[in-house]
Amino acid sequence: MIRYLARRLLTMAATLLVISALVFVIIKLPPGDFLTNQIAELRSQGEAASVAKAQFLMQQYGLDRPVWEQYLRWIGLWPNPEGAFNGLIQGNWGWSFEYDRPVREVVGDALWLTLVVNLAVVVFVHLVSIPIAIYSATRQYSLGDYAATFIGYIGLATPSFLLALVMLFYANRWFGVSIGGLYDSAYAGQPWTWDKVRSLMAHLVVPTLVIGLGGTAAMIRRMRANLLDELGKQYVVTARAKGLPPTRALIKYPFRMSLNPFIADIGNLLPHLISGSVLVSLVLSLPTVGPILLAALKSQDQFLAGFILMFVAMLTVIGMLVSDLLLAWLDPRIRLGGDGR
Repeated sequence: MIRYLARRLLTMAATLLVISALVFVIIKLPPGDFLTNQIAELRSQGEAASVAKAQFLMQQYGLDRPVWEQYLRWIGLWPNPEGAFNGLIQGNWGWSFEYDRPVREVVGDALWLTLVVNLAVVVFVHLVSIPIAIYSATRQYSLGDYAATFIGYIGLATPSFLLALVMLFYANRWFGVSIGGLYDSAYAGQPWTWDKVRSLMAHLVVPTLVIGLGGTAAMIRRMRANLLDELGKQYVVTARAKGLPPTRALIKYPFRMSLNPFIADIGNLLPHLISGSVLVSLVLSLPTVGPILLAALKSQDQFLAGFILMFVAMLTVIGMLVSDLLLAWLDPRIRLGGDGR
């Protein structure tokens, strides 16, 4: 196990290095950058002092240097003008030119709020979809099965941002309340207290429902199909013939085997939720990293956009490792060493 983990950690580091190069190249593909565009605009307005500041930032962060040197300085493998290595590897996330603040301050609260929202969505999707899928598979073609299938189709066909708009409208029309944001406006910019945490928990309900509806519907359909496939296999028939209790015959083997595809998808789950909830975050005014990333890409704020994309990539590779470990624990047929024994 230790050898396997060491090998996987080295692979993860190499993967993140390759992803960082791809991210940097893609961000640099459009002509110009934030500071170049700003300098041109300031010169047209005759603001010499602001132009001097922008030029200083360009030299400070090496944007006037070759692209390969910019990349190496960004990840922390090339010294800055002071001769120090100070990049992503050393914990320096860079500077946001649009916000004129360090990236760490721009995304500070947004990062963990994004994780809180996505964790709530993941818990909601699994708690709702797994019992419904089990009921639907064990009572195939029943009224409940047809109802679950119909609800699943509705959930898959309803765009999340449209559902968010509908809930915003009717919450204001029927109850006279605004459901946007993740806490009351009175707590904006305030330190975290129990009252602010309670406000966060109350505001999490609507984003969780809106973002998780599509995933819940999809998981119900997939889980039902996987479980029906397992229930029809010979080992289940043999277990029932030997008198194994129905619940044990269902949970111990078919249910565990039907979970394999979902455990394998853990690596893609959180990044998919982050990228797929950008429109919902904009509609509901959620202070998550999705809207920040969208604004950074539009304004070519390369260090801010690059860090957020690397954060999503890191979630992906960590999720892949977690999914492999869980699969080995869940399915005795899987061996981490790959020696086939």
